[in-house]
Amino acid sequence: MRATVDFAPLFRSSVGFDRMLNALDLASRIPTVDNWPPYDIVKTGEDDYRIDMAVAGLAENDLTITQERNTLVVTGRKAPEPQSAAEYLHRGIAGREFERRFDLAEHMKVTNAHFENGLLSITLKREIPEAMKPRRIAITSSTTRAEEAVPQIEARKEAA
Repeated sequence: MRATVDFAPLFRSSVGFDRMLNALDLASRIPTVDNWPPYDIVKTGEDDYRIDMAVAGLAENDLTITQERNTLVVTGRKAPEPQSAAEYLHRGIAGREFERRFDLAEHMKVTNAHFENGLLSITLKREIPEAMKPRRIAITSSTTRAEEAVPQIEARKEAA
């Protein structure tokens, strides 16, 4: 039996994290059904990530990668094999169709996809727009404005 987590305290003490908290709540309720193909998620830098998927039995032409808003979808559909005289005694390399979805954070972009030796590597980068990066806000007070005004008034008296 899976224990449920109550996210109510987080909703009370956070602002603007509704989407993330709802995603956590949903993820805790939905059991993972399919674990194929196996994959790794690697953090390669401050804002750089890589997803490595083992897709043995599939070719580069059998794979499709699409990014729809904040979702990365990797699909594999093997082209039908022509009939051959070969008879398989054991078929252990999975070549079945799959669709794997990854929820991406805001401002994540796929920068590269590389396929080699049955391993698909997808490189992602978080690119936060300049307008959304943290900035320092100057703090002023009534005494600061008064001090700035005094030299200007004295300068005007001296000129007269």
